[in-house]
Amino acid sequence: MIVTAETVIGNAWSVANRSQWPFAGRREAANGPHMTFNDRSTPLSLLTTRRSAKARDLIAPGPDAGELERILQIAARTPDHGKLAPWRFVVVPADQRDALAAGIIDAYRAEKPAAGRLEIEAMDQFARQAPTLVVVLASPKVESHIPLWEQELSVGAATMNLEHAAHAMGYAACWLTGWAAFSDRVRDLFGASPERIAGFVFIGTPAKPLEERPRPDMRKTVSIWAGSASKGI
Repeated sequence: MIVTAETVIGNAWSVANRSQWPFAGRREAANGPHMTFNDRSTPLSLLTTRRSAKARDLIAPGPDAGELERILQIAARTPDHGKLAPWRFVVVPADQRDALAAGIIDAYRAEKPAAGRLEIEAMDQFARQAPTLVVVLASPKVESHIPLWEQELSVGAATMNLEHAAHAMGYAACWLTGWAAFSDRVRDLFGASPERIAGFVFIGTPAKPLEERPRPDMRKTVSIWAGSASKGI
């Protein structure tokens, strides 16, 4: 009998041994209420305790020009099949927030002429959150043979890297979409078709302690392939 790597792996993950899988038969232990979020003591601890903040709770200080440049360099260091860089980062400076608020409000009123005062105030407040704002654009290279789906995945990876970099520097970030991200008029403030807004990434210092949110049941999101569609452990 020839013992192959496949045989060894198959035996290791046999039905009899699946009870040894870390998530088998239990939910992942919940983090305690007093855990340290975005713990920068080690790279692994930072990933393990990653927690976004609420954009409305982010205050100064935010990253300075040098820190933001480094954050964006890290964001661009992301999986990118074909080396296309199918994304763009648009920094909205503090002195342009009035213009951004006006642009978003104009776009909202154009689409919803009957919008009430509270809706308009919400659009205005959205544009003014946090000391630092980076708008991430999906900028697909439609002439490339690389599938658009793969290019979109790279955009998401770059945005996540942006958040990780901000957290690694001691700040907190919040990736938001909402109505503005799906408005062509708002998109046109930053780019043009076929570009799309992947998200508004707000960065700053949390004004209040971060709180944990429910996390996925890993038994439902991790499976061991057994030759057919797997539906969980």
